[in-house]
Amino acid sequence: MTVLFADLVGFTARAERLDPEDVRAIQTPYFARLRCEIEAFGGTVEKFIGDAVMAVFGAPVGHGDDPERAVRAALAIRDAVPELNAADPELDLQVRIAVNTGEAIVSVGADAAEGEGLVAGDVVNTASRLQGMAPIDGVLVGEETYRCTRGAIEYRPVDPVTLKGKQSPVPAWVAVQASEGRSREGPALRLVGRANELGVLEGIWNRVTGENRPHLVTIFGPAGIGKTRLTDEFASLVEIRGGRTLRGRSVPYGETATYGAFAQHVKQVARIFDSDLNSAAWRKLQDAVGSVVEEGGDEIAAHIGTLIGLEANGTEPDREALFYSARRLLEEVAIRQPIVLVFEDIHWADASMLDLLEHFASRVRDVPLLLLALARPELLERRSAWGGGLPGYTALPLEPLTDEHAQEHAAQVLAHMRAQDRGAGEIAGAAEGNPLFIEELAASLAERATSPVGELPTTIRAIVSARLDALPPGERAVLLDASVVGKVFWRGALEQMNAGQLELARLLDSLEGRDLIRREPISRLRGDQQFSFKHVLIRDIAYATLPRPQRRKRHAEVAAFLERATPEIRTAASALAHHWREAGDPGRASEYFVIAGDQAGRGWAKYEAAGFYHEALALLPEDDLERRRDLMRRQAVALAAVVHTTDAELLGRRAPESAPASSAGSLPA
Repeated sequence: MTVLFADLVGFTARAERLDPEDVRAIQTPYFARLRCEIEAFGGTVEKFIGDAVMAVFGAPVGHGDDPERAVRAALAIRDAVPELNAADPELDLQVRIAVNTGEAIVSVGADAAEGEGLVAGDVVNTASRLQGMAPIDGVLVGEETYRCTRGAIEYRPVDPVTLKGKQSPVPAWVAVQASEGRSREGPALRLVGRANELGVLEGIWNRVTGENRPHLVTIFGPAGIGKTRLTDEFASLVEIRGGRTLRGRSVPYGETATYGAFAQHVKQVARIFDSDLNSAAWRKLQDAVGSVVEEGGDEIAAHIGTLIGLEANGTEPDREALFYSARRLLEEVAIRQPIVLVFEDIHWADASMLDLLEHFASRVRDVPLLLLALARPELLERRSAWGGGLPGYTALPLEPLTDEHAQEHAAQVLAHMRAQDRGAGEIAGAAEGNPLFIEELAASLAERATSPVGELPTTIRAIVSARLDALPPGERAVLLDASVVGKVFWRGALEQMNAGQLELARLLDSLEGRDLIRREPISRLRGDQQFSFKHVLIRDIAYATLPRPQRRKRHAEVAAFLERATPEIRTAASALAHHWREAGDPGRASEYFVIAGDQAGRGWAKYEAAGFYHEALALLPEDDLERRRDLMRRQAVALAAVVHTTDAELLGRRAPESAPASSAGSLPA
């Protein structure tokens, strides 16, 4: 989660000289404006402390881009203070703001009115102390916030700051401004594993331009799967062939116009900047429409102005007239040059924007226009019939990269970061085919010199956590329970934890429909249905969400289930050892580790056997000398067998090369 602190500069001393009513008159509009900006970006005001404000992003529900939301809110607060001062010169406010990202304990049921905090943890303390070091009327961010947002926010580096309670100086950056549009994170690398999808887009484009036949394509895929990267590659191809690509993006926060994505397209055509005064923007729109529309240009410009939020006049035309004018402009522009209109993140678009896009797809005729929408699968939950009945529509789903392509992509990312020989295969395996996850894991490895499958980068955790937070409560609860069992789990284990929950079958079916879990055709437990998480990352992040007391209780229930379901406990000894250890029962866990070690030893997996004995030894009390000696002996025997086997293998490989010719066919000495 991400914490934002904002505090007025010098206001405490100033308040001492003011009447309490004057203090309240100053604070009321200030606090109201801060709350407005924070909530506009999806944050929650956690508390007001004197003249300071603390807000949280990512709790109690994550959005996947909470660090970016928090920094954008901080910049909006920074820019709002001069506006407040201009409206009332008596205010003369100055502010310091800080944003910090990290782990925290979230009390979902906290009652702020009773003084209960929503969040607690070092991330809060660090944010508070960073705020004290922020420049006046500036925004200072911590390292994790910077890592998560550097593709979307422009920063100025500063020297590490010394904070109370921190052993070492803390890296920090000053946020300057938000980038225009969305910046694709990660290096500009060769596109890997999307040749077929690119070929589909190229074929549709050839038909659109060759036959003047408009078409709507929706590229579906989860966050990070490569929708934008594929679009970038296709846009380059369109440009080479004389076409033009206009981009618009829907966002879940801070949208200033109802038809935000289309408004961005129009502004690109008319060369309107967000910084333009309304009068200047209106003139640019009139000129742009007049240059392509021969008749009725003034009316069309007025309608377009209404759509994109420019105040043209006091009339309120009906929606059909507005949509017709938007279509007319689009047709006239496409007649002059083939156009690709990109609508990014339409799963966040409001209903009116989706209606307008479907209007274009069903009404535009006889011009070279490709409507390219990028969406997560959640769009189909809102509009299950999306694209149905349209004269030209293609749904293009993006699947995870194959193992070969994932490793190739990981290798080129590492090479770009000058970390060529550092675990491309391991990164590819951990990311399970998601290009963004590959890039983030590689960046984490290259920048922090950590193991590729160590602690997950915040960006990955935020994306997956946001998806889990968006699940209905019943489905989310089942997924968290399943995460305790492991990557593979069984319905019986979930029934053990949920006392035979009646709706379990429906909830599992829904989770499978959301492509979070998969029902496996064969089960290792007779008569019990076996499932697996689609990605181990989903399982790991779901598991990390559970507080430790809940984990312990569930691990004990899973262990009890496995003991009942596997009479020959040797087949599940290592799993039982793991669950009893996590349940807080070291005695039973140690017994199962010994059984697992004996089983591994009989199969001549001596190295694994030694590892199991080591785990058992770590769980035994120091005063249990007899059992500790026995385990140390077993471990030593297993390790000796490992050494003996290795020596024998080396000797076996060397002997034929050194043996005399006359001994061919005989055993080496």
